[in-house]
Amino acid sequence: MYQISLRFYEELNDFLPQKRRKVEFSIMISGKVSVKDVIESLGVPHPEIDLILVNQVSVDFSYIVRPGDRISVYPIFEAFDIAPITLLRPKPLRRSRFVLDVHLGKLVVYLRFAGFDTLYQNDYHDDELARISATDQRILLTRDRNLLKRSSITRGYYVRETDPKRQTTEVFRRFQLSLPCPLTQRCTHCNFLLRPIAKEHILERLPANTQAYYHEFYYCQTCDKIYWKGSHYQKMMKYLYKILQ
Repeated sequence: MYQISLRFYEELNDFLPQKRRKVEFSIMISGKVSVKDVIESLGVPHPEIDLILVNQVSVDFSYIVRPGDRISVYPIFEAFDIAPITLLRPKPLRRSRFVLDVHLGKLVVYLRFAGFDTLYQNDYHDDELARISATDQRILLTRDRNLLKRSSITRGYYVRETDPKRQTTEVFRRFQLSLPCPLTQRCTHCNFLLRPIAKEHILERLPANTQAYYHEFYYCQTCDKIYWKGSHYQKMMKYLYKILQ
């Protein structure tokens, strides 16, 4: 048995008990253990981590801890470039493509509306989510901490909020998202890109008020849904611009 010290920074503290948040604390270790295993044994999923310093030297997840090590663990950096330091994954953590677990079915609507390529099915199993995240290089958004601890997942984030609007705000701020310009029109139901369609081709499918007041329409070839920039569109855009401010 030997002792090591750890300190976690910023939002990584969300995973720790109150007495271990934002302070250095010590734990006892037995045998040959990687720093990744130590960190995840404390409840912090590895995809949320962007930098590990051991005795002020950057290391990767495979580093084997030693007696007396002082370990500092940091999340995604927002303000400065850490490229010269040891990378914990082969490509940057941030990719604006997502896959969501079953608990985030309402968040997916906001992300797709904002133009982000977002996969979601309410019957995705954990194995499938992990496979999609790894092979398609998508950020896995989840409310399941244990799912993020799978070694195959290198891009992931535990969504703290439970309200869909607050979740949207949280994800936008966490990944510094901005709206594409022009805004990508994406089906909120099935994620496929929308195509413009002439009003006369869908006239019989439109409510009377929509026929009278709207002239720009979009069509999803996959699920046959029709979209136009009505009051719902305006409310969604207002909320997204509020987040960006």
